[in-house]
Amino acid sequence: PLIGAWLSHEDTLQAIEDTDAMAFTGSTHTGRLLAAHAGKHLKKTVLELGGSNPFIILPDADMQRAAIDACYSRFRDAGQSCNAAKRIVVTQDIAEQFIPLFLAECAKLQTGNPKDPNTTLAPLHREDLRQSVHEQVQDAVAHGAQCLSGGYIPEGESWFYPATVLDQINPNCRVWHEEVFGPVAMILRADNPDHAVALANDTPFGLGACIYTADTANAWQYTEKIQAGSVFINRHTSSDLRLPFGGVKASGYGRELSEFGLYEFVNVKTYWQK
Repeated sequence: PLIGAWLSHEDTLQAIEDTDAMAFTGSTHTGRLLAAHAGKHLKKTVLELGGSNPFIILPDADMQRAAIDACYSRFRDAGQSCNAAKRIVVTQDIAEQFIPLFLAECAKLQTGNPKDPNTTLAPLHREDLRQSVHEQVQDAVAHGAQCLSGGYIPEGESWFYPATVLDQINPNCRVWHEEVFGPVAMILRADNPDHAVALANDTPFGLGACIYTADTANAWQYTEKIQAGSVFINRHTSSDLRLPFGGVKASGYGRELSEFGLYEFVNVKTYWQK
């Protein structure tokens, strides 16, 4: 059964008790609360929670293609997607080549009415969410991050936030450890590919990840090291009905979609006859 947002806190908890299993998509904080209540009543759960997906770019990657895909993945749905790329991990030797290409793609985004087909960057869902995103950006800048674009609350009645790109991020700032659920991209500079994987894993989350490289055979050694529920090579993180979807660490547990998703809500029953 689907538990809608229109239910009160008490009704939601009661709904969990009245069902055989629960699937929840949302924040890690709320997921923990619901899972704790479900566990109290021994109800099976599948949790698809937050994410801070790394978008790894290795030195031999197609820079233009990586810039286009990174921009699309980060800023689709105004950045309000758990499965979007949020941290752009690029090796130092190609950072100065990639960043201008990425900024050029970001500059093409058009804010406006979501119903207008020309709009490519819609407003956030609520004003308080925009304020939360802005506070995360301000905290990063206060800790020494460079804001390469955006980073301000524009005038107007709607809840737009410009495409924001942060560079030179300090590990002590909030965005390093928190999910940023808005149009803010973070650039992390790695010394080499192994360091890029280490930076990719330096997060409480583990929903998805992607690697861009010309050497796809070599990419497989890195996919095995990345702590995430799914890893894509030369494609931004996404989902497909035919493939299992879910995460590890603070991104939750269990799988949705595909045959694996069906088995999450099936009780395996053994029959034996002599």
